[in-house]
Amino acid sequence: MPKHGVAIVTGSGRRLGRRIALALAERGFDLVVVYKDSESGARETSREVVALGRTSIVIQADISSPDDVERLVRQSIAKYQRIDVLVNNAGIFLRRPWDEIEFETWQMFLATNLTGAFLCSQSFGREMVKQGYGRIINIASIGGIQAWPNHIPYSVSKSGVVNLTRCFARALAPAVMVNSIAPGTIIIEGEEDPSVQHLPVERIPLQRYGTPSDIIPVLLFLATSASYITGQLFPVDGGRSIDFHAN
Repeated sequence: MPKHGVAIVTGSGRRLGRRIALALAERGFDLVVVYKDSESGARETSREVVALGRTSIVIQADISSPDDVERLVRQSIAKYQRIDVLVNNAGIFLRRPWDEIEFETWQMFLATNLTGAFLCSQSFGREMVKQGYGRIINIASIGGIQAWPNHIPYSVSKSGVVNLTRCFARALAPAVMVNSIAPGTIIIEGEEDPSVQHLPVERIPLQRYGTPSDIIPVLLFLATSASYITGQLFPVDGGRSIDFHAN
């Protein structure tokens, strides 16, 4: 990796994506901040990246659109000439009983959570293979390794992300390492929807919900230090995935 790498984080206008972008900037990366709807949040992320001494560009894109993803690649490469780290973070979450799931909802989850990760991995993966170096980190979920009957579109889409990670790890080796992180319940102060029902904390072995500071060290390790790890899933969930029925 060059002295100062370049990272792209999808969905980095808010929540975990913003924290990931800022952590990478603190580690010396220039940032491509990607958003779909949260423009003001994305621009705030970019300003904070610049305040940390790095450069940043903000690009709007619907990652489920092949045309948007190709434009995202072109604009990113035009600015920085390379992309060293791709974090596929953008995603949506919804609780809904299995018999109330509309077809449009099913399609929306697969498009955003799975197809978006595929398109970005494919397009940026081509650039990484050409440059002979790259790291792709997919933000999956423990919902992708557990059966969540009240979150079927989410759980299935994240399960797809887990296997997508393995497939791209094989396809892009040896130049590019591809891994995924499976967060448990992550609470972000000031950004929580009070209507969201969380698993009772008593059912988590470590007896607390997670925070971005639990995810960031794992992500930075995969982005900067890891050199012999690919195709792997790293649950960061306080032990919740020990119980494969926890929901």
